[in-house]
Amino acid sequence: MEHLFESVLNNRKFLYKILTETPKEDLLKIPEGFRNNIWWNIAHTVITPQILVYKFSGLQMRVPEALVEKFKKGTVPDGNATDEEIKEIAAFLISTLEWMKEDYNNGLFKNYSSYTTSANVTLNKVEDALAFNLFHEGLHRGAIIALQKML
Repeated sequence: MEHLFESVLNNRKFLYKILTETPKEDLLKIPEGFRNNIWWNIAHTVITPQILVYKFSGLQMRVPEALVEKFKKGTVPDGNATDEEIKEIAAFLISTLEWMKEDYNNGLFKNYSSYTTSANVTLNKVEDALAFNLFHEGLHRGAIIALQKML
């Protein structure tokens, strides 16, 4: 599991760099042929493991519910992001992963409600969710790279 957490951390550092170095107008731009933007993809990457790992384990998510509602699966960008929201997501990129690793190592994830993802992958235990999350983040990293090329 240590390698998995390290792989996610490497991706999160990549996303942090994009989030903090890309002009806000570019973060929010939705190029023709796309239905979301760089900002939404990064925030969605923070939110999804909160649902897949914490919620389906019956635990309290570590991010505000308002962010979950704004960036969960099925949502679309509203074209806005405050500087405070961007800073909050930037901080959550690393902190939520650190908390997840600590909570996993402390054995907090004892129960798990099975869930079948939109990729038709059934998650039966928290380790399944953690592994799927790495795949999910890779998909969104690819989307972000494609969006960057369109700017």
